[in-house]
Amino acid sequence: MLIIGCDYHPGLQQIAFVDTDTGELSQERLAHREQAERFYRELKQRGIAVRVGMESSGHSRWFERLLQELGFELWIGDPAEVQSKRVRKQKTDRQDAQLLLRLMIEDRFPRIWIPDAANRDMRQLLWHRHRLVQMRTRVMNQLHVVALNEGLRRKKALWRPAGRAELEAIVLAPWARRRRQDLLDLLDQLTPKIQELTHALEEEVEKRAVTRRLMTHPGVGPLTALAYELVIGTPERFHCGKQIASYVGLVPEEKSSGDRRRLGHISKQGNALLRFLLVEAAQVTVRSQPQWRSKFFHLAMRRGRKIAKVAMARKLAVHLYWMWRQGWDYDQFKKLGSHAGAPGNPYGGK
Repeated sequence: MLIIGCDYHPGLQQIAFVDTDTGELSQERLAHREQAERFYRELKQRGIAVRVGMESSGHSRWFERLLQELGFELWIGDPAEVQSKRVRKQKTDRQDAQLLLRLMIEDRFPRIWIPDAANRDMRQLLWHRHRLVQMRTRVMNQLHVVALNEGLRRKKALWRPAGRAELEAIVLAPWARRRRQDLLDLLDQLTPKIQELTHALEEEVEKRAVTRRLMTHPGVGPLTALAYELVIGTPERFHCGKQIASYVGLVPEEKSSGDRRRLGHISKQGNALLRFLLVEAAQVTVRSQPQWRSKFFHLAMRRGRKIAKVAMARKLAVHLYWMWRQGWDYDQFKKLGSHAGAPGNPYGGK
């Protein structure tokens, strides 16, 4: 077998590899994509079994598909853990590749869970819809500015037929009129595309029992529930709710030593879209649930509204984790969840 440590970059990769049969060690620098494809396909033609280890990074989907097509084994490592195993303060591409190779040979390579191709493709649906919604919001905000500059203040009513007719009837200077028309055209193009993607998302939700169960939690809609299932993958990867909160980046950074404890802002590790959706969903839950609202305002008075929002999002992420892991809907979670055994809970002792 040929074991390869690959320091991957968008334009090239530096590899260090060893033949386990002969013990021969070598290094090479491969340009993307032609040179790299030729190298790995030649190994396939020679009938050599290959195991490649690389750090998790972007812009590598084509490379992962190539290795899967050739039947080669691919290990993806946690960059933070790989960095922690570095001893020397020098860092070059050659040393990075050698470090990855050494970790694989010594069976210390920090492998991480990687979603399958179907999961990754479904995430593209979520990201694409999210970006289009952001684009539409920017367009609508600009149209609001045009209306406000002319004394027309309709808020959400501006997007109703009567409000739009008022907006179109405003007499503007030539370039302002051109801006208004272009923005309206963009709005008309984006809205049906978003509706189409929303329909596809709802169809996918109907096929997933886990997503429908998560949606029973107040404030959690199909977008948040589906994103949670896709990003978490399987609840058995985590042992407790604290690990979930850390995985989605909703826990504070900490630099403590001795008697001094220093907490910073949230780490923002993990999937940015899921973290955004959890914060948005938690605010809906706060508005609809008295207990959540009471907790939110208590935290907001002590620490501020921004920190309170993050705390509610972290609480929501943990609730969804336990609902998924235990196979509960929200009603079952309230009876048998983290408050089981508390005073007034008749199901706590069962």
